[in-house]
Amino acid sequence: MKTGSRREADQNNHLEQNICIHIFTVSSAMVGVCLTVIGLIRVVVTLGKADTIADDCLAMDALLFLTSCLLSYWALRFRGLRRMHRLEQIEDGIFIFAMIGMVAICALITYSIAIPSQ
Repeated sequence: MKTGSRREADQNNHLEQNICIHIFTVSSAMVGVCLTVIGLIRVVVTLGKADTIADDCLAMDALLFLTSCLLSYWALRFRGLRRMHRLEQIEDGIFIFAMIGMVAICALITYSIAIPSQ
């Protein structure tokens, strides 16, 4: 009976580490995406096609993704399960919030480019 319980605990721990690794890699990639889009927006603003606060919002979103990435890395480095679980909950929340922010910023960019300021 204890062997089955231990096996389930090991599988859950392995699953949580996998999720943590995925959040780590995706968050770091999303930081790069945010920085690339900021550069593209600056080109559009320089050409005078549109003016938007999306680049400022993307910079904040990049910081959220970076925070999620660092917390994920930190959780992978912890050996204590309770601390790792707590860090994973925080990083998950920040990651989801940053993804929702990214969608909202995409809508803002689309609106700004579709209806340029006059």
